[in-house]
Amino acid sequence: MKIKMILLTSVVALSSSLASLVIYEKFLRDDDAQNGLQNPYQFSSASFPVAPSGMAPVDFTYAAALTTPSVVHVKTTFKNTSYSSSDDMFRQFFGDDFSWGDPNGQASGSGVIVDADGYIVTNYHVVKNADAIQVVFYDKHTAIAELVATDPSTDIAVLKVDMKDLPNVKYGDSDSVRVGDWVMAVGNPFDLANTVTAGIVSAKGRKIDILGENASTPVESFIQTDAAVNPGNSGGALVNLKGELIGINTAIATPTGTFAGYSFAVPVNIVKKVVADLKKYGIVQRAYLGIEVDVTKEDVGGVYVSNVVDGSGAKDADVQVGDIVTHINKAPINSFPELQEQLSKYGPGEKVNVSIIRNKERKNIVVQLKNQKGNTEIVKKEINEVVKSLGIETEDVSGKEAEYYNVDGGVKVTGIKNGKIYQQTRIKEGFIITAIDDKKIVNYNDLAKILSDMNGKNVIVEGFYPSFPNKIYNYGLSL
Repeated sequence: MKIKMILLTSVVALSSSLASLVIYEKFLRDDDAQNGLQNPYQFSSASFPVAPSGMAPVDFTYAAALTTPSVVHVKTTFKNTSYSSSDDMFRQFFGDDFSWGDPNGQASGSGVIVDADGYIVTNYHVVKNADAIQVVFYDKHTAIAELVATDPSTDIAVLKVDMKDLPNVKYGDSDSVRVGDWVMAVGNPFDLANTVTAGIVSAKGRKIDILGENASTPVESFIQTDAAVNPGNSGGALVNLKGELIGINTAIATPTGTFAGYSFAVPVNIVKKVVADLKKYGIVQRAYLGIEVDVTKEDVGGVYVSNVVDGSGAKDADVQVGDIVTHINKAPINSFPELQEQLSKYGPGEKVNVSIIRNKERKNIVVQLKNQKGNTEIVKKEINEVVKSLGIETEDVSGKEAEYYNVDGGVKVTGIKNGKIYQQTRIKEGFIITAIDDKKIVNYNDLAKILSDMNGKNVIVEGFYPSFPNKIYNYGLSL
């Protein structure tokens, strides 16, 4: 009896299910389709995202093979001449490749061959105070390098080795680099030669206030990346996937002295101009627009002009206080570092198209850029044996700095190695030379001429330190 009841119940249940299915197919399915509803139990592979057609995985092998032979290991030896609190700040960014605490120290970094005839670019801080510079190439050959010239304002130095047909890197275009682009860093961290790391561009136009200790007119508009850079990478290459140089790795932001997530590179468009000028003139032909900006107003879609310098190109072209500079030629300007970066590509006498907003109206003004002296002449750095024997790196005091210290000008000592200054005086880095034997020193050329005229004599070097601007120091020196 129980078996009959179970069978009867099963038949009734099956019949009900079949009837429900027939009713759904006949009466409800069409309504669901008309109302745009889909069967919730159906899955479609089209609902999962897929890579666009033709997109390939990121491949760094080509860039690595093309670039690594062009990156060298730079090794320096030097005599320690000074130590200041600024060293700690620089070490925070640069790591131990900046340290010269040992009286007979050694340091190392990286460099990039930019000319097949033996020209190599590196960081100024890598070779600062160096008495001897050795370059180790990709194939392990070594050569002694000559320091051609330096530019502390951008932390760039140019070396020269007596070799030909070297594998030089190709320049890219840092203006075309976009945030999010893949990049690769090549260098020699911790003496690990030919090391390659990769990351993306995290930001552009970054100012980290690190170069002011060595330069009166620092230019900071770094490319920020998350490619791993460590002590020893300084002066190495930052390249794109084509193997083109887009920057020189310069600094890291770190609480420990090693990589902590972000690194910074000098954009190659700045590097190209600096290298060309250092090779040709021994000094960078820096161009000035002739404006001061209010950095507290960088949310106005450009940079706000707070002052226009008399006699400048901007003054001649009728740029006015209150104008907002939005473009230099076609390059957008949203911050003071971006303005510096664009102007760093030009020399005195060149003309640029400056786009501004004035009283809510857009205007285009052609401005002829001038040098720091307010003219368009080429500034030549006179190199002579007397100055060379001093063993110092120098930079002219800027007009703004001279005004602040109430002096006509001067020459700042930015580096000291084993020479007459180190051997005979107690002059430290940062000292500003304002006179030699009561003869006024306004710039480097004054220093070179006066020292040449006094060759073989005993002289008095007069100047001051920025920390004590009202105290005049005098040092005896035998030429």
